[in-house]
Amino acid sequence: MAHVLLIEDDVSVRDGMELVLRRHGYEVATAATGEAALALLAGPEGIGVELAVLDLMLPGMAGFEVCRRLRATGATLPVIMLTARGDDGDIVQGLEAGADDYVVKPVTAPVLEARIRAALRRAEPTAAARGEHHADLVIDRAGLTVSKRGTPIALPPTELRLLLELSAAPARVFSREQLLQSVWEHGFLGDSRLVDAAVGRLRAKIEDVAARPRYIQTVRGFGYRFGPI
Repeated sequence: MAHVLLIEDDVSVRDGMELVLRRHGYEVATAATGEAALALLAGPEGIGVELAVLDLMLPGMAGFEVCRRLRATGATLPVIMLTARGDDGDIVQGLEAGADDYVVKPVTAPVLEARIRAALRRAEPTAAARGEHHADLVIDRAGLTVSKRGTPIALPPTELRLLLELSAAPARVFSREQLLQSVWEHGFLGDSRLVDAAVGRLRAKIEDVAARPRYIQTVRGFGYRFGPI
């Protein structure tokens, strides 16, 4: 089973989640602070980590900053953030920092495990296909790589899945609900902020000017479609 890093400062919460995940067959590493988590991921222990569950309210370095620094290193492992209040500001800030998904505490074991399984599935290879050229962007579905003008672009699994989904049907308009179901597997229980934040992060990486997107275009009142234009 997958190797999960649990970053949570509350001992009782951390121990409870670790027990649940181990019972489901996961290998679990833990960290009580963001600094400890980043050090673990940078060292030998971090080589096999496939997913991080990150609490936003940590002592010292906040979860937002942990996620930003993690993404700044080029790390693409999925990050599921934990938030105590479900506060809109916290959720948006966490998603913009690079989190792939979020759950509000207290979280039940089935919900947490389902979110982890969904995030790990997004990191799995897709069916092989030839490389696709979209203007300056090349998407290799077989190798799961993306490059622009010959320069590789590192994308976390959720952003890569989103790009693969949109680019599979150029010019087709996808609603946020459709993308939630196909990429996040949330269905009607999902949150459209997940889609908007992921689109924003993806545009920052593949567009020349994120505010004037060429590849991922907003269709107001409907959703998104893939260009390029």
